[in-house]
Amino acid sequence: MNALHPKKLLLTKWTAVHPVAKQKHFLVSRVIQPELPTDPIESVEIEAVFSKATQVIAWRELQDDQVWRQGWV
Repeated sequence: MNALHPKKLLLTKWTAVHPVAKQKHFLVSRVIQPELPTDPIESVEIEAVFSKATQVIAWRELQDDQVWRQGWV
């Protein structure tokens, strides 16, 4: 997988390898900024395309090919 940078994740599309509750297509809707600007970004909010449900995950989870595929597959 290509190297990801958390600041470039906003509005990227992702497909869950193992859908949960029929949710498999997601969009990064927000990059959560740390309290201190010098701290690294750790989390993003992803939104299910179909239900609009959101959840916060560690952005590094998106690098796991066993869980996520970049783009809508």
